[in-house]
Amino acid sequence: MDPQPAATDTNQLYAIVDYTDDKEYVQPLILAAIRSHLPHVTIVDDTATTLPHTARQIHWKSYESLDFTHTLSHPTTALCNAYVIRKALIRKHYLLHTVDSYLRKQPSSILKSAVPTAVAFEVDYAEFLDEALQEAYELTESLSANEEKQPQDRQWWILKPGMSDRGAGIRLFSSLSDLQAIFESWEEDTDDEDDDDTNGVGDGIVTSRLRHFVAQEYVAPMLLTPHSASPPRKFHIRTYILAVGALAVYVYRPMLALFAAKPYTHPSSNTNTTDGTPFDATTADLAAHLTNTCLQSGAHDGAVLPFWSLPSTHAVTNDTLERWFREICDVTGDLFRAAVGGGRVHFQPVPNAFEVFGVDFLVGEDGVVRLLEVNAFPDFRQTGEELMGLVGGLFEEVVDVAVSNFFGGEGGGEMGSERMVKVLEMQVGGF
Repeated sequence: MDPQPAATDTNQLYAIVDYTDDKEYVQPLILAAIRSHLPHVTIVDDTATTLPHTARQIHWKSYESLDFTHTLSHPTTALCNAYVIRKALIRKHYLLHTVDSYLRKQPSSILKSAVPTAVAFEVDYAEFLDEALQEAYELTESLSANEEKQPQDRQWWILKPGMSDRGAGIRLFSSLSDLQAIFESWEEDTDDEDDDDTNGVGDGIVTSRLRHFVAQEYVAPMLLTPHSASPPRKFHIRTYILAVGALAVYVYRPMLALFAAKPYTHPSSNTNTTDGTPFDATTADLAAHLTNTCLQSGAHDGAVLPFWSLPSTHAVTNDTLERWFREICDVTGDLFRAAVGGGRVHFQPVPNAFEVFGVDFLVGEDGVVRLLEVNAFPDFRQTGEELMGLVGGLFEEVVDVAVSNFFGGEGGGEMGSERMVKVLEMQVGGF
C-alpha cells in the first residue's frame, strides 16, 4: 500500500483495493492497472485509514466486503466493482427465467438459438423429485421417450445446481432413474460433506440446502483437433464481460479456450452395453465433457489457450473465430437487454458501479455459439501464469473504461477500444 494519508483532502482520489478472493494473482494486476492509468491516485488500506465521506473513492473488493450503503449514498464520488443485485444473470435458474421472459417479448432474439433448452425446478429431498418435475414438461417428455431408445440415441441432459459455482454438482443423465439416483446419492453423502465425490471433486452438494436446480439439454459440441496427432477434445470459450454504470456493456476481445481433460467420447460411452452393466449417473467419468479447469484433476498440455491463437494449434480458421466472436457480442448485448427488461427486480445497474463477469460459451457441432452461464467474480487464476498478461490487459481496460472515465480522467475507453468492444449502451432507470 502507499503511505497512509491524513485523509482530509476531499479532491484527492483514493483507491481501497482488497481483493480477498485472490490476493496473490489478481490484486497485483488491479493495483498495476490503477497506478498506470491513474498516476495521482492514493492507494489506502481501509483498516488503517478513515476517509472523509465526501472523498472521491474507488472500492475494489470481494462482494461481501463492499460497503454498498456508502456507495449508493454517494453516487458522484464513490465507485465500486460490483452491482448489489445481479441474480438475473449469475444464478442459473434466474438466468433461465430471464431469457424465457425476454423471448416471450422478443421471439426473434438471437437468444432463442443461443440458449440451450433447459428447465428449472425445486426439490428438497429425493423422495419429492416426481412432484418437483410435474411442470418440467420438456424434460419429462424427453426422459420418457429415452426409455425406448439405446443410450447412444437418447437426448442427454446436464444437471446443474442453480446456486453452485466452479462446476460443483454437475452430472449427466438420460433417464428418470439416473436423475433419482443423483439426488439420492447427495442425501447419502450429507454425513461426510467434505469427502471427494467419485468424479474427483469435493463439491459438498446437499439437495435440501440448494433446492434450485436446472436441467439443460446436452448440446453436441464442436470438437477441435490439434495439429498434433492428439484426438479432438471438447472446449468452451471463456469471455470477460464488463458492465459499466447504468448501462454500457463491453466484451473483452482477448478470450480463452478451455479444453476438457480427456478426448471426447459420447455420453453413452459410460454405458457398458456389452455386459449389461447399467449407466451410473453418480460415478460416470465426465472428464471428456467438463471443460471447467476447476474440475480437472491434474493439468494437461493445452488445457487453457488464448482463443485467437487456435489457428496455430488447432484445425480452425481465423474467419471462423471472427464469426464466433461476432455471435458472442450479439448474444451478450441481448442478454443484458433481457436482464434489464425484467423490471429491475433481479438486475439493478447503478451509475457508480461496474462489474466484470466471466461468461462461458459453447460452440455446438452445428457451429452455433450457445450461452452456458454467467459467473460473478470469475476465477482468473485458471488462466495460468503464462497467460497472466491477458488478465492484466483486462484490468487495464477496466480501469480505463470504467474507473478513469467516471472520475473525469483521460481514459480512452468511453467508446470502447480494439480490446474492449462495446456491445450495448442504454439508459436504465432514469439515470
